[in-house]
Amino acid sequence: MSSDTVPRATPGGTVGLPGTGRQAEARRIVPLSLAAGFGVALAPALVLAALAFLPRVHQNATLLGTFLGAACVLGAWNVLLVVASLRRRDRGRPRSIELAPRAQHYLQACAQASVLLYWGWHWAPVYDAVPLIAGQLAFAYGFDLLLGWSRRDAHRVGFGPVPVVFSINLFLWFGDDWFYFQFVLVALGFAAKELLRWEREGRRVHIFNPASFPLAVFALALIATGTSGLTRGQDIAISQFYPPHMYLAIFLIALPGQYLFGVTTMTMAAVASTYVFGLLYFAATGVYFFYDSYIPIAVFLGMHLLFTDPSTAPRTELGRLLFGVLYGLSTVALYVLLDRAGAPTFYDKLLQVPLLNLSVIAIDRAVRSSPLRRLDPAALGRALAPRRRHLAYMGVWAVVFAAMSAAGGAGDRHPGQWLPFWQQACADGRPHACRYLAARQSGHCNSGSGWACNEAGILRAVLSESGGAGVDAGAAEARVEVALAFARGCELRFEPACANARAIVEEVAATFERAPPPLDDYPIILRGSKGPLTDRDPAALQARACRQGWPGACESVGAASRP
Repeated sequence: MSSDTVPRATPGGTVGLPGTGRQAEARRIVPLSLAAGFGVALAPALVLAALAFLPRVHQNATLLGTFLGAACVLGAWNVLLVVASLRRRDRGRPRSIELAPRAQHYLQACAQASVLLYWGWHWAPVYDAVPLIAGQLAFAYGFDLLLGWSRRDAHRVGFGPVPVVFSINLFLWFGDDWFYFQFVLVALGFAAKELLRWEREGRRVHIFNPASFPLAVFALALIATGTSGLTRGQDIAISQFYPPHMYLAIFLIALPGQYLFGVTTMTMAAVASTYVFGLLYFAATGVYFFYDSYIPIAVFLGMHLLFTDPSTAPRTELGRLLFGVLYGLSTVALYVLLDRAGAPTFYDKLLQVPLLNLSVIAIDRAVRSSPLRRLDPAALGRALAPRRRHLAYMGVWAVVFAAMSAAGGAGDRHPGQWLPFWQQACADGRPHACRYLAARQSGHCNSGSGWACNEAGILRAVLSESGGAGVDAGAAEARVEVALAFARGCELRFEPACANARAIVEEVAATFERAPPPLDDYPIILRGSKGPLTDRDPAALQARACRQGWPGACESVGAASRP
């Protein structure tokens, strides 16, 4: 059911859904006096003001001002509504709230909370942000209530704001010094839900997913202004892969919603189409399109808990399949466009959702036409009750996911995470391999690996001499970068880097010196795309290096295991 259906009810009564023939979630109309309404609307502002004095908020002047400012905005809006009500002819006509908890909202909120909890267990900033998320929830409830009462006397109150706020925080945070934009994000989502509506199947409903719309608008603004550094978007996209077995966790967490609301086909189509594209790209080029995965974990999360809102998706089963395919392939296209434009690629899962929301009526109309109607998978399951049909789709999706996982398409050990794969791909001249390898080596160098500094310097020197891809600077700038890389490696006491640094300074034409990485560098260079390594036992590190394909590592493991 859409969140916009408002059946008639008497105060204190419960109603059913029109046309369903069954009782819906309990709905209760609660009339409020002017004073009671003022108190209800004031509560979120008071919560915000109280949260402002928590250490996490109070210690930062911008956060403190943001929370208190948001509380003042809600309080002033509340006062204006009371004054406007008193000026009307009926002087203080009571407002009402409709208590309407919906399974779609609280199940989605539980799924998102589970992701946040598991992610935060392995990345501390998530738990550190709990007071900030609580503030957004208080603001969302207050803003939604006041906006609703500004337009009518009755407003529905349930769990709706929770999944909107959780969804926004799963994909984009503003830094503390710019956190007031986070409240603007939330306000924009609820304003779009209330104000941007259309006629769909005989009812006025909201057009856009209330979390995806503000995310896409802000993504465009941040790209256009080159201010993505104000956010932690890149950190979010990377750190969501830190927890072990994160793909499996997201898969399992999304299952209850798929069973109840029939969104499995959207998720399955999006994941499968992106994975098949990745397989074809690898077969054609010998490298991975997304470098360290077939489907980045943040994209995989978006395919389960971002674009799958049933209220803004197609109604037909074939339409939902096409909707999922369009999301998956548009993610690929946006990744290419953003990369070529020099913009952060983590926006690839956000920008397209509002456009897809705008297409749902056209998609449903197209698949109901004669040529496509015969392809609708719903025709195969018409004899099944809806929930049984959902289970059938979930069974197919479980098989697909299990096959992907077994083939390495969704798991923790994708070969693209490890440097040996990219070293070989660069040596073979694979597309973009050397550029990516240089970036990875530079990152490890900055993290304290002298070996990586030396390798980064050598690779940049070779590429600059050959005019190879991956070096954007001119010859003089490239020479400086090479010298700095060797100097940094020497500072980290990697002797070959010292020799190469001297050769650069003395302009001695010689072959660059190299050496295998020392054991002290292993915790840095073996990390891959996961979080920091916790097991630093030498034998464990050697075994990990062997599994990743480092030259000579397996021989070292064998020698260590012999008596």
